[in-house]
This record gives sequence, C-alpha cells and structure tokens, in this order.
Amino acid sequence: MNLSGKTYLITGGSGFLGCHLAEELLARGAKVKALDIAPLEEPGLIGSVDAILGDVRDEMAVRKALEGVDRVIHAAAALPLASSKEIFSTNVDGTNNVFKRVQEQGRSRVVHISSTAVYGVPERHPINEDDEKVGVGAYGHSKVQAEQLVQDFRDEGSVITSIRPKTFIGTGRLGVFQILFDWVQKGARIPIIGSGNNRYQLLEVKDLVEAILLSAEADEKLANDDFNVGAQEFMTVSEDMGELCEVAGSGSRVLPTPAMPVKMVLKVLEKMRLSPLYQWVYDTADKDSFVSTERIQQSLGWKPQYSNAETLVNTYHWYENEYEDYQGKVGTTHKVAWDQGALKVVRKILGG
Repeated sequence: MNLSGKTYLITGGSGFLGCHLAEELLARGAKVKALDIAPLEEPGLIGSVDAILGDVRDEMAVRKALEGVDRVIHAAAALPLASSKEIFSTNVDGTNNVFKRVQEQGRSRVVHISSTAVYGVPERHPINEDDEKVGVGAYGHSKVQAEQLVQDFRDEGSVITSIRPKTFIGTGRLGVFQILFDWVQKGARIPIIGSGNNRYQLLEVKDLVEAILLSAEADEKLANDDFNVGAQEFMTVSEDMGELCEVAGSGSRVLPTPAMPVKMVLKVLEKMRLSPLYQWVYDTADKDSFVSTERIQQSLGWKPQYSNAETLVNTYHWYENEYEDYQGKVGTTHKVAWDQGALKVVRKILGG
C-alpha cells in the first residue's frame, strides 16, 4: 500500500500505538502529523513526524493540527488508571471535539480506535460487532459513549471507521504487561485468576496497524463500519502463558488461583490504590474473551499474522533486551511501567 502524497494525523501520536502507526505510515510514503499532550520521544521518529503538542479537547489545537490532512486516526485516550473525570473528558469530550473539527473541514476521514471493553463481560462467544455494548468501569462506559458519537456523526454524513481491538501488545508495550514480564523474568510463579482453561484473545500491534490502514484507505461504503480485531490463533490462558514461561526459561510457571476470593482482594486493592489492575482486567481474566473478526476479513481482506503465543514471546524478548532502559520509570501509559504497588509483595512471596 503506497501512501505517497497523503498526510495522516494521529491523535495520541506519541503513545505506543501512535508510534507504531507513524513508523508504518512513513515507511509507506505518507506524511505524518502527531497531536499529543506528551512530547514525541521516539528517536526514530523525531524529525520525520510533525509533532504537535496539544490536547484533543482543545478546539483550536485540533483545528490547527487538521490543516492539510487527508486521514485522521483518532487514537488518543485516557487509560483506566486515570481519574474518572479525566477518562470521560478525554475519551468522550475529546472524541466529540475531533469529530466536530473534522466535520468542519469536510474532507478528512476518521479511523476511531475504540475497544472491546465496550462489550463488558459477555457470556456468549465469539463476540460480534452487533452484540450489546455494556461497558465496565469508567473506561468501558466512556468507550461506549464515544461509540455513540461515532454513530451520531455518521448519521450526519461523516465517514468514520470504528476499530475495536482486543488487548494489543508488541515491541514498546509496557504498562500492565511489564508486570507480567517482570515476574516471568524473575522466575516467579504467575497467578492466573481461575483455572486458566478459558480462552483470552490478544493482538499483535503490527496486525492492528494493518487493520487501521486498510480501513483508512478502503472504499467509503466499506469503511463506514465497526470492526473487531484480534488474533486468529489463540489457546487457553494456561497454555499461552505456559508457552511464554517455557521460552523464558527462568523457572517461572503458571499458578491457577480461586477466582472469586482473588477478585475480591484485587477489588479492595484497586479501591485503596494499591494495585494497578483495574476492574475490567480482573473481571474478564477467568472468562472466555474473544471476538469474531469475520467482518473485517470479509470486508477489507484483513488477516492477522501472529498468534497469541508468538505475540507474547516476541514482546517478552524485546523486554529482555530493553527493560533496563525503563527501570525507575513509572506512569499510567502503555509505554512505561505501572507501579506494581502491593503486587510486588505478592511477587516476592511467589518466588520472584
């Protein structure tokens, strides 16, 4: 896909997904602008990307960033560790502002990065795009409201693709996965909520980037739709995690735990701000959680290249080589480690 002559704007362009998108867009010949409240710090992108410091909630900042833009990838979002006020302000008000400014411009198309968190904790699988949207927690509810904005603006004539990715990882992804990789590296037993016999679908960020770009360049009638995106090949949580532990060779191994009491403890720790694990993570951890990707495969010809296990192993190998550069850096984004809080004590008890 040659994108020479096109200019893309990525909101949240300094983040984990934003940097992967920018790298691929540049490789395909596009010009890239990135709007973010955080500075662009990726060495390979500095100087090649037009990095704009600004907030998606700021009308003038978005209007200025949109100048000369052909496509918008709206990836900016406040993640679940932020306050409820910040989550709704960014994910709903910010999304509304971006859509309005694009509508004013009259020629840009938008790919909106949503989440499978909009489905809550459903009982039936695989989850289809038309299934009921019942968010869990502030983040899930904010994404449901943002999806309603997608439909509202479509009704007014906008062309907006809504991508609903499963949890995606890849090189550069830390956040909650840094906790997992830290435990594996230190040889700790890895507690799994429940038996681990449930199937939990993940997604390689490279596969997500391909889905986004296919959506951005597809015929308008095909693109003006909602698409689930997730790995095609995935086993049970116990099997996928077991393969990661085996490849790591650190002595780490899977440890099933009773779901209900563990969830109760995690809920208390979350309320006390002693654990970074938020409600949707632990509520779904012992459940099947996978989506159908038939729609995007049939409409756009997308096909994922990586399995769950391959994605976990590849990201872990990157972490092994790079983790020293991130020691001591904590925050609330996917590009830095999250403060493990009380979980550090648990890790030491479990041998790490």
